[in-house]
Amino acid sequence: MELQLLDGTFSSNESIEILNKLFQVKIKYHEDKIKTSENEEDVKMREQKIKYLQNELAHARQLIATKTGDISMSSTITL
Repeated sequence: MELQLLDGTFSSNESIEILNKLFQVKIKYHEDKIKTSENEEDVKMREQKIKYLQNELAHARQLIATKTGDISMSSTITL
């Protein structure tokens, strides 16, 4: 099953806002799991994932900042 999460053309500001919100949901997921985890390895793994997501978001924001005109974005979830 495929779910079309995102498909459209957006301004640079809209694109950054959408990406910020999507990444924050995933980061919050890992933060919540850290709060309830008693496994140190799990906590470290999730902390690494959070850092990775933060870095990827920063790179995406930089890329969008260099673009002129609208940004085409698409995202599909496969179950």
